[in-house]
Amino acid sequence: MASPLIVPPPSAPLNPEPSQPAERKENHLPPKSYADAVEKNLDDDGQVEDRVPMQYIGNGIDDAPRSPIRKTHKRNGSLRVNGVKKEKEDINTLAGKFQDRDGERLTTVSFSKAYEEALRQDEKEKPIIKQSEGHALVSGRKAGTGWERSGIRWAPLNVPLKRRLQTLVVLWHTLSIAIFLTTFFFLCAIPLFWPILLPYLLYILFSTAPHSGTLSRRSEYLRSLRIWSLFASYFPARLHRSQVLPPTRKYVFGYHPHGIISHGAFAAFGTSALGFSQLFPGITNTLLTLDSNFRIPLYRDYALAMGLASVSRESCENILSRGGPNNEGMGRAITIVVGGARESLEGEPGAMRLVLRSRKGFVKLAIRTGADLVPVLAFGENELYDQVRADSHPLIHKAQLVVKKLLGFTIPLFHARGVFNYDVGMMPYRRPLNVVVGRPVKVMQYAKPEEAYVDEIHGAYVRELERIWEEWKDEFARDRRGELEIVG
Repeated sequence: MASPLIVPPPSAPLNPEPSQPAERKENHLPPKSYADAVEKNLDDDGQVEDRVPMQYIGNGIDDAPRSPIRKTHKRNGSLRVNGVKKEKEDINTLAGKFQDRDGERLTTVSFSKAYEEALRQDEKEKPIIKQSEGHALVSGRKAGTGWERSGIRWAPLNVPLKRRLQTLVVLWHTLSIAIFLTTFFFLCAIPLFWPILLPYLLYILFSTAPHSGTLSRRSEYLRSLRIWSLFASYFPARLHRSQVLPPTRKYVFGYHPHGIISHGAFAAFGTSALGFSQLFPGITNTLLTLDSNFRIPLYRDYALAMGLASVSRESCENILSRGGPNNEGMGRAITIVVGGARESLEGEPGAMRLVLRSRKGFVKLAIRTGADLVPVLAFGENELYDQVRADSHPLIHKAQLVVKKLLGFTIPLFHARGVFNYDVGMMPYRRPLNVVVGRPVKVMQYAKPEEAYVDEIHGAYVRELERIWEEWKDEFARDRRGELEIVG
């Protein structure tokens, strides 16, 4: 008797063919293109995930668009970890993120995640590295390479507004002297202003504000404006403290290296952008500059309002002997860029050559006023500009030294980037600046210090600088081409 015919239900297909890639592989079946495409779009729950459009994300020096990055589902951040609520990051908190070989930590004012994002260099701003030509594969002409080999690399147009504002503030600081001089000569061309300008010029000639030590023209409001945060975040720059400084003493900060324009010194000690008052509470620091800068109309008033003062001997002694709780300078500090114009000629990227061996005037000043010496080393200051090297152009270097001897300052032949390009201009490169304040060198006050004691304090100061370099060079100077050198 024949067995009855069993008819499968309509919902079940005849001879079902597996759709899973693994099952098809076991049955030696070819891959099913549509099934493969669906399987690639299935999430863990077997649901087809939504397509996320490709977006350009720019992280780096100028936020230039990079290759498209496909984002996954965005999850909302939670402020709870293991049931404990996390506190939001506070810009005013102190953090010890960096640690040396001995386990000691640098104290730094913490910032938002934008600081770490700013450390990522844009591929377009990195130096062009020429590849070797020994490849076995020979290719024809590539379209568009003429633009890539162009001498000037232009910045993209879709740069965020914050980046543009950073560039604007740095441009203002770089050209501030020229801007004020141009404004002054423009006013001189208008006879209506002559009754005001003539008394003003006489006031400049006889004014004692730059070296009186009273700091009466200093404006904390101007120093604390938010535009200086844009200035500091352009590089970005950070200020680090090795040790707490008691406000019951006075200090002479020695800033190294000079670089081309000493942007790090201005960001750390000429403004409040890097949190100096939080790292060193109770200490009023004054950044010193050339006395000739206070003879420039209009600019001198701007510099005085920013808290700058003359680097003359009279100015230094007045600042460190007046003010403070006892009106004898306690809690006062000055910052001197010790290397001066001579050291600016040594500002080569990847190198750290300090003109310090014969510079002992600031040590004698500290001994006469009873101020402790505090070495400051700025990692990245020399990387902000490229300049003509002395060994490649010795005649130019000699001419610069002659100008320095005659005028007291020199003009390095430098270049960096521009406002809208990466290769030509006076704008500094966007490279990290880390200003490390070392441990103070204790000083005993003598009205007429002996040379032996001056040499002893000078040696201790140099050793502290060398300690800062040795402990933090691997963290902040990873691309160095040499070690710390004390010259001149």
